[in-house]
Amino acid sequence: MAFHPERKLRVLHIEDSELDHQLIAAQLRRSGLNLELHRVDSLSEVQRCLTQAWDAIISDYNLPGFSGLEVLELVKASNRMLPFILVSGEIGEDTAVAAMRNGASDYLLKNNLTRLAPALMHAIEANESLRARVEADRELLKSKQRLHELAGHLQTSVEMERAAIAREIHDDVGGSLTAIKFDLAWMQRHVPALQDNPEFAPLNQRLLSALETVTHAIEASQRIMRDLRPAILEQGLVPAVQWMAARFERRTGTEVRLRSSDDQMQLPAGVPLVAYRTAQEALTNISKHAQATQVDIELSVDSGVLTLEVRDNGQGIAPGDLAKAGSFGIRGLHERAATVGGWVDLSSNAQGTSLILSVPLEEGAAARLTDDESMAREHDPSAWDSE
Repeated sequence: MAFHPERKLRVLHIEDSELDHQLIAAQLRRSGLNLELHRVDSLSEVQRCLTQAWDAIISDYNLPGFSGLEVLELVKASNRMLPFILVSGEIGEDTAVAAMRNGASDYLLKNNLTRLAPALMHAIEANESLRARVEADRELLKSKQRLHELAGHLQTSVEMERAAIAREIHDDVGGSLTAIKFDLAWMQRHVPALQDNPEFAPLNQRLLSALETVTHAIEASQRIMRDLRPAILEQGLVPAVQWMAARFERRTGTEVRLRSSDDQMQLPAGVPLVAYRTAQEALTNISKHAQATQVDIELSVDSGVLTLEVRDNGQGIAPGDLAKAGSFGIRGLHERAATVGGWVDLSSNAQGTSLILSVPLEEGAAARLTDDESMAREHDPSAWDSE
C-alpha cells in the first residue's frame, strides 16, 4: 500500500525526556512527514491514550517505573493493530529480539535516528496492508458464511418441495389412479358377459391389461413418493435405513450388512432426514461408480455424537474426481450435514470408499424445523391400497 506524503499522521510518543521528544519530532518533520506527535510518560496515560485513534506508537525502552516492553504488552492486550517502534539510548540485542518477537515493528538507537522516518513509514504501510488482508479475510469469511446459510436454506427448500410433490402425488395422482382402478375392477365384476362370451374376449383382455397398467402406475407412484418423502422415517432412522438397504440389495444384487448400536435412536428434529439422505446418496454413488460386491453400513450414537458410516469394497474414488468442478453430490453432502451442525469425512483407496457422517446431538447443535417443515412432516402419504 503506497504511503501518501500529504497525509497527517497521529503518532503517540512514549518518552520521559522532553529533549529527546523534540529531537525525534524534528527528525520526523525534517523528513517531510506531516504529523501530530503526542508525548506521554506514564502507564496510566498510555492506557488512556490507547482508547484513541493512532497511526503508530514510538516508545522509549527505559522509562520511569516501566519499560517499552510493558507498553507493547498493553498494546497487544488492547487488540489494537498499531505499528510499534522501540527507540532507546541503549538496548541489548536480546531485548531487541524479544521486542520483535512480541510484535514490535522495528527498533532503533537514539544516537542514529536517520532511519526513523523510513522505519515509521514502512511500519505504517505494512500495518495497513495487514489490516486490509485481515478485513479481506473477514469479508471472505462472511461471504462463505452467507453461502453456507444459502446452501442450508436450499437444502431445506428442496426437502419441503419434495414433501409438497409427494403430497400432490398422493392426493391427486394417486387418488385418480386408485379411482380408475376401482372403476375397472367394478366393470370386470359387474359385466359377466365380458367373461362368458368369447366374442368379447379381446375386450376382456384389454380390461385386464388396463387393470395391470394402472396397478403398475400406482406402484411406481408409491415408489416415487417414498423416495421424495420417506414416510418410513417416522418409524425411526434404523428401520428406515434397513428398508433402504434391503431395497438396494434387491435392486443391485450387492450384499449390504447393517450394524446399529441402538434400534430406537432418539434424535433431534432434522437429524434423521439428513442421515437418511446421506446414506441414500452414498448408496446411489456406490451403485453408479464403485462396482462393489459388498456394502457395510454402521449407525451408532456415542458420547453424544451420531455416526453413520457407509463403506464399500469397490474400486475407490480417484483423488482428482473429488476436486472436479462438477462434484456437487459430495459438496451437497457437506452442506446437508452442516444444516444440523454435522460434517462428512470421505476417504478412498484401491480397497474401497468410506463415507462417515458425524452429527453432535447436544441441545441446540441440530437444526430445528421451521413451521412449514413441521407442517410438511405432519402429512405423510399413506399407502393407497387402503383407499
